[in-house]
This record gives sequence, structure tokens and C-alpha cells, in this order.
Amino acid sequence: MSESDEILAIPLWINGHAYLTMAPAFFDVRDVRSGKVRRRTPLYGAAEALAAVESARNALPAWAALTEETRARLLAALADALAGYAEHFAGLIAEETGKDAAAAATEVSAALHVLRSAPAGTAATGGGTVVAVVSDDRAPLLGPLQQAAPALLAGATLVLKPSPKAPSAIFALAELTARSGFAGGVFNILQGDLAAIEGLCAADAVSRVLFAGDPALGSKVAAIANRHGKLFVD
Repeated sequence: MSESDEILAIPLWINGHAYLTMAPAFFDVRDVRSGKVRRRTPLYGAAEALAAVESARNALPAWAALTEETRARLLAALADALAGYAEHFAGLIAEETGKDAAAAATEVSAALHVLRSAPAGTAATGGGTVVAVVSDDRAPLLGPLQQAAPALLAGATLVLKPSPKAPSAIFALAELTARSGFAGGVFNILQGDLAAIEGLCAADAVSRVLFAGDPALGSKVAAIANRHGKLFVD
């Protein structure tokens, strides 16, 4: 077995569990500091996007029926779980983004604050609908959570599409949702690049696309969303 065969692929997270199927291509996730390949991101497309969206759609009625107070308690429970692994999450962020230890730890602390103090949802967050959240690698944990937490609090279910360059922290958070009382399908992860975004935007059940990251990528995502008639919010 070659060294590349031993490198683990980061799975999807669908309906409350890890999900890995054949992918047409992979992106090598490197330790920015050493250049060593640590893991691989599968670059999925429309079929996997539809599976993730269907999971979110099935979970929507029960999640939206909860009171906002109950959803806030679940977000707080997720924050408590994250706090218990704060050093591990900071390590993932530093490895995949090149941030120093202090900056990575600061991002985790800010993510904890977002989960514990998510603002009340607005119309833009898509409460009571299925929402796609797309982010880049600049803040791979905090960026998507700044969009996802208010949407979850408002009663939306989510499909998050992280950057292929830095997928690990938000996937690890998805694993923690299963330990924190979240029903399967509320919080889904789709791995991929522009083809995955295209698949999300083409899905009828997705009401809007929330974006966190570089404006240049945001413009590409907005163009895809607009082409499919989806509201784009950054």
C-alpha cells in the first residue's frame, strides 16, 4: 500500500453520520507549515448535494417546530462540547490554514461565543427553510458558524460546504452535533468545490445561500445562486 492510499479522506456528514462514497477527484489537504499531505477532500457534485439537501429537508419540520429557546439550548450544548476539544480544533485550524497557535485558539474562542450568543434570526437567515452555507479557508470554523448559528436558531436546517483546503474543523464540529442532541439531518456537510455549490443551488429545497469568506469567491457563488434563482447573502 502506498503512502497516498493511507491518507484518510474527509467524509460527508449526512443525516447524523459520516458518509463516504466514490468521488471523481480529490483535493490534497496539506499542512501549510510543512507542505505534507495530511488528508484528502473528496470533490463531490450534484448527486451528493441532493442527498445532503434531502437529509436537511426531512429534518426541517421537527427542527422548525422546536421553540427558539430549545434550539438555543442545543447550540449552547454544542458550544460546551466544542470547548472540551478546543485545543484539538485549534490544531486543525492551524494545520490547514497556517495560522499560528494564538490566532487559531482565538478563532475557536470566537466560534464558542457565536454558538452561545447567536443573534435572533432574520428573514435573511432562512428560518424554517433549508439553507446552504458556503465558506472559504480563511476562518474554517468561525466563518461558517457566523452564518450557520443564526440560521439554526431561526429554525433552518443546513447543508454546509466548506473549503476543500480546510475541511476538518467544521466536519469535526458536525461529529459533535451528534453528541449534543441534534437530530440527524439538521446539520449536514457536503465536501466539494464549485460543482458541489452548483448542485446545492440547483436543489429545489434550498431557499438561499449564505456565504462567508473572500469576496472574489463570493462573487462566483453569487453568480451560481442567481442563475438558479436562489437568494444570496454574504
